[in-house]
Amino acid sequence: MGSSVVTPEDVLESLMNDGTIDAIRLKIINQLKANEELKNNTITMVEQSKVLNTPGAERQTKRELFDSLRRELETPVLEKASKSVWELILDNNGLGREINEMVEKVYCRLSGVEPPLFPSSSILQPEKDNGKEKEKEKEKEEEKENSESSSKKRSFGEMSMQGAVESVEGTGDPPAAVDDSGTVPPNSKT
Repeated sequence: MGSSVVTPEDVLESLMNDGTIDAIRLKIINQLKANEELKNNTITMVEQSKVLNTPGAERQTKRELFDSLRRELETPVLEKASKSVWELILDNNGLGREINEMVEKVYCRLSGVEPPLFPSSSILQPEKDNGKEKEKEKEKEEEKENSESSSKKRSFGEMSMQGAVESVEGTGDPPAAVDDSGTVPPNSKT
């Protein structure tokens, strides 16, 4: 293991210096260019734009039309592109997986730890594939907790008493006494 702590900044700097960030950026751009849904959505937005559908638009210069279209559509188009980029980055079966692997590899190299830090099967498989497995694991954990903590379980009366104490806390009144049945007698103060 390395002698110093590896920070996220260290990993990012290494990724920037070795050209990985530029390679990821290029992959994102190419995938955006290939995204037919994004292209079609942008074309539809341009065709339905107020700028092109106002009377007199045909008399404007190309530059005027372009500037007006940019002002009208820049934000919505960039929002859709941004959403597409995030989908690419977070995709555990595509570019997102590749990014995770690159970051882990650089972190391991900088820290002197042997990769992989995380088993790829648990990180990269979609939840729906391991849903039943997770349910079974959760049930086993609950059973284990229940068997280990049976001595720690409280009766309903104890829980009721604790709830009564908690509800009175902070009022300045002393906690109400709880009788043997686990109920709080009515307040005798008037």
